[in-house]
Amino acid sequence: MTATTQDHEDLAYNVFAKACPSRGTLEHVTGRWGGLTLGALYEGSLRFNELRRRVDGVSEKMLSQTLHALERDGLVHREAQPTNPPRVDYELTALGRQVAERLLALIHCVEGAMDDVLASRARYDETRGAL
Repeated sequence: MTATTQDHEDLAYNVFAKACPSRGTLEHVTGRWGGLTLGALYEGSLRFNELRRRVDGVSEKMLSQTLHALERDGLVHREAQPTNPPRVDYELTALGRQVAERLLALIHCVEGAMDDVLASRARYDETRGAL
């Protein structure tokens, strides 16, 4: 048994098990909008519309659902200010910052490899006769 396998078996949670609650959190973090939302909030506190502009393409409904899920998981903190009109700010929790740091490393890796990815796609499409 490798050290990685042993470490994985010693964990209280196992994301590979269907019923494990960690799987839902992983889906929230790695879903289409979750990772982008966490990455955007890594830069600092944002209001809802600022966040929506930063995460280009997300609908109001999807951003709202994403923020609720991330807040419930303890990754995002929502602070409503008692002003008129009400002001709501979103920021990462300490756990959210840890997760966002790792996501940003992945994002930077993907962005840095895009020339290779695009070349690979072109080769694949060429050999498969894609349009």
